[in-house]
Amino acid sequence: MHSQNQSLLAALYACVNACEHCASACLQEDDVKMMARCIQLDRDCADICDLTARFVARGSEHAQHLLRECAEICKACGDECAQHTHMQHCQECADACRRCEEACRAGLQG
Repeated sequence: MHSQNQSLLAALYACVNACEHCASACLQEDDVKMMARCIQLDRDCADICDLTARFVARGSEHAQHLLRECAEICKACGDECAQHTHMQHCQECADACRRCEEACRAGLQG
């Protein structure tokens, strides 16, 4: 497998893990309702990253479409998580989302 794909896959899977952890941690917060948007975006981001990784790994001709969408959702999730400065899990998720967004954009051809 091409080294660019390996680093992209690593970023995608790291983002899946960070988003899943963040969503679970948000569900343990005292004010879960305040974290609803974060949890929703975490779940969306984890799912799109997982799906995108599978398409990239198999060399699908449709991976490019997913990379665009994945970058967009990673940005939205990262922006949301970054607002929760007092929560370490959100900050770690925001960092993973930003790295994944960059990797997805770098993986786009043309």
